[in-house]
Amino acid sequence: MVHTLKNLNKYKYNKAQRSFLKNGYLIFDIKNEKSLKYLEGTIQKYLYQITKKKFNLNNAHKHIPKNKLNSYRLNIINKINNDKIFDYNYFKLSEEILNEIIGNEIVMQNEISLSIQLPKDNSSLLAIHADSWSGNSPYEVVVWVPLVNVYKTKSMFILRNDKLKKFNILMVKKIDPIKMFNKFKKDFEFLDIKFGQALIFNQNLPHGNVVNKTSETRWSMNCRFKSLFSPYNYKKFGEVFKPVNIKPATMLGLNYEYPYKTDENF
Repeated sequence: MVHTLKNLNKYKYNKAQRSFLKNGYLIFDIKNEKSLKYLEGTIQKYLYQITKKKFNLNNAHKHIPKNKLNSYRLNIINKINNDKIFDYNYFKLSEEILNEIIGNEIVMQNEISLSIQLPKDNSSLLAIHADSWSGNSPYEVVVWVPLVNVYKTKSMFILRNDKLKKFNILMVKKIDPIKMFNKFKKDFEFLDIKFGQALIFNQNLPHGNVVNKTSETRWSMNCRFKSLFSPYNYKKFGEVFKPVNIKPATMLGLNYEYPYKTDENF
């Protein structure tokens, strides 16, 4: 049986789940303010270590030379991914919504990414893409956390879920992604997300960004999550993904060794 949105009424989805199914994404308020404060404070701390300056993230373009932007970004990424509890706090700020969207036995990507996009800077563009095009499992979701208010070109764009099928049919014909963006331009949405909110989205939907035409700098983090037992693609558990929540029965099952081998339990 093919499970489409038309025959899912037998599943008792709540409002958030239905919204995610319909749109392919969900903007939610972060309830765990402690974890959000830790993430923001840690980024600010590492930024100060690099620049020796304190400033509002929105105004980073006034303090970060364009030619040093990527080295600063990579430096911070390295630091946060070596921080022993940064990934834990990233998971905790989205744990509740992840439980609703993918389940409560969860793995997350080994590394969290950071994007910094200065005004009118074309060196930090992420062309239209879907993560599943490059070996990610279609069962993954992305949790995207802005550290400033994002809107219009300061944000990211994403294809409307109801246009995905038509988009993919044309993609089979190997049309250039940039031409595809222009063809579907009216079907892409630039998401308006405030600091204190986050986005969870289906990474099978084409998305990306454009030149930031606002007068402020965009800061955002992203990380992929999936259910422990949903299918993997090229990016495997233990290689690209690590567990963040495993139930006791699963833990015992993963560590169980059969006293003998049969064809049934190889």
